[in-house]
Formats: sequence, C-alpha cells, structure tokens
Amino acid sequence: MLIVIGQNWKRPALILIVLLIIIDTSQIALFTAAKAVIATVSGRLVPVYSVFTPENKVSLTFEGESGKDLTLEILSVLERYNVNAIFFLSGEWIEKHRDSVNKIIESNHELGNYTYSLPHSNSLLKAELKRELEKAHKHIEKVSGQTPEVFRPPYGEYSNKVIEASRELGYETVMWSIDSLDWRGTSSNDMEKRVLRKLHKGAIIRFHVTGRNTPEALPQIIEGIMEQGYKIVPLSQLLLEGDYYIHPHTGEMRPIQMPSQSRGERRDLLDET
Repeated sequence: MLIVIGQNWKRPALILIVLLIIIDTSQIALFTAAKAVIATVSGRLVPVYSVFTPENKVSLTFEGESGKDLTLEILSVLERYNVNAIFFLSGEWIEKHRDSVNKIIESNHELGNYTYSLPHSNSLLKAELKRELEKAHKHIEKVSGQTPEVFRPPYGEYSNKVIEASRELGYETVMWSIDSLDWRGTSSNDMEKRVLRKLHKGAIIRFHVTGRNTPEALPQIIEGIMEQGYKIVPLSQLLLEGDYYIHPHTGEMRPIQMPSQSRGERRDLLDET
C-alpha cells in the first residue's frame, strides 16, 4: 500500500506535539499539585498505617481506654529512655484520669484525638462522629493547650465516612503497622519478639495504657529498637509534611515526587495479627 505524505503533514505533527506536551504537563501536575491526598481503591479511602522514610525511625503510640490505668508506669519507662510518644485519648478518659493526663503533658508527649466516648465509629452518622471529635478536641485543647491534628478510630474501625468526617475537621486518620497485642494480655517476652520481628522504617507501633504487661515489656522493646539502629521519634516528626499521598494497598504515607525520581524501598506494611 502506497502512503502519500503531502503538504498537510505539518498540522497532524503539530497536534501530536501539543498532545505530548499536555500529557507530560498532566503527569507533573499529578505528582506535584496535590497536597495531603488520600489515595483510593474503587472509592475506598485509606488511613495512614506507616510512613515512607529513608531514615531508621519509628513512633510509639498509646491508646487510653477502660481498664487499670498504667500510664504513670509507662511514662516512667519513657522518661528513663528519653523517648517521646503520642497518647490517643478520649474526652471521657481525660475527665476520669486527670493526674495521668497532667503527667503526660508535663512529660511533653503528644496527644491525639480518640473521640469523646469511644463509640463504634462505623455505626455513627457523619454528623454524630464530628460531634464526638469536636467535643474531644475541646477537652484536649483545654487541658493541654495542644491542638490535636491526628485521629485514631476506637477499635480500629474506619470507613470512608469516618475518614471523610475526620479530614473535614482537619485530622489525619492514623492507624498502625505493628500491633503489640498488649490488649490481649500478651506476655512481655512475646510482645518484645513480635515488635522487634516486625520492625521497619516508618513503623507506627501500637500500645495501650491498660496493657497489663506493657510497662514490663517496654524497656526490652525500646532497647531492642535502639540496638537495631532505629530512632524513636514523636509521631509529628514521623508523618510527612508538604505533598504526599497514602498508598491504596499498604496505607503507607509517601511523598509525591516527580516520576523520574527514585522512591527507594517499598514494602507491604499492613500488620498481621
């Protein structure tokens, strides 16, 4: 078949060049224009489970819930190792444990929103969940002067509605990539083995202030983390600033970079029980 290229070849070529420019520009915009973007899979919103970082750093998180309050013992261990953590506290917990809350604040630990009354978030209407968050927010600000910016859903329950409600109030929803399972009454030795075996860069490690073996396990865990060359930093220093997205499969918070730039190691970080 004979193909004849006449004088009209310039117009298609020009159109092709323009299209290539548009495609390249859209790629750049995709990776640089968005700020604090949550990625979705088939419309499913994803919270933060871990953080992409080239540095050997992790964060410890503690949840306040019903049970014997071991906060003071936990704070003593953290102070011994000069470690700062974040405590996710509900409004009701703050009201019932003012001595513990005051000690957390005096020790310069961070506070996160854990709702007011620890409801099952998925069962609430969005407006109801917002009221829970706002009420807890006011309690945290009143007792500490801190403005919490991160939210952890009680019982680890979340949905699009939960993440949307928290983000509309300026919160990042943060879960964990390593669960110590202290809420199960796991022994201190088993907790140590579990946490250190799963340790990775950018890990968010979960504990509870009511874990009966948590104060005993913490020294070995902290020493093990440090011996492996990791630094324990407050959650605010682990989470990314600027432009980022949350990987839809792993829940890893990642920086938005140009396509040609290397992002380094990527791993599946969702915790397994």
